[in-house]
Amino acid sequence: MSGSLLPPNASALERALEAATARLGDLPVPLRSLIDPDRCPLPLLPYLAWAVSIDAWSSDWPEPVKRARVRRAIEIQRRKGTAASVRAVVESFGGAVALREWWQLSPPGPPHSFSLAVELSGNDGAPATAAFAEAVISEVRRTKPVRSSFTFTQGLRFTGTAGLIAVARPVLFTRLQLTA
Repeated sequence: MSGSLLPPNASALERALEAATARLGDLPVPLRSLIDPDRCPLPLLPYLAWAVSIDAWSSDWPEPVKRARVRRAIEIQRRKGTAASVRAVVESFGGAVALREWWQLSPPGPPHSFSLAVELSGNDGAPATAAFAEAVISEVRRTKPVRSSFTFTQGLRFTGTAGLIAVARPVLFTRLQLTA
């Protein structure tokens, strides 16, 4: 038995075509890695972002931000319109967020409003650019409840070291005797 599905009267062209397509099954098809945001090749990441319904995409974003946005996209879409989804959006951009709703403010703010205090950093810990901050704000607008308004405050975090210098000087010890 030859293992061929072709009839005995198949032409030479049909047999050659069968032999060529039989080797296609041996080619690796990395489908699992193509739908994994951590293993997907960078040039194919925008297509994966489209597949998981990311509304906005920029080729200027750093690679970790792109991968984090794709990784958290389904979670954000499930909870769209909630405070948790707004937090998840900001965190997917690599920012730390403090979200306070109108009833948590002192004094209470207008109903259905919230305040965002966000610490963003750009590439290699540098301060975020205005375009990057605007991208975060526009994603928050897409994710927040439609009736809500918000104020956005961007904070900066700086780290550094403090040097300590000490000087020692010998002192002469004398005992004072005082008489009254």
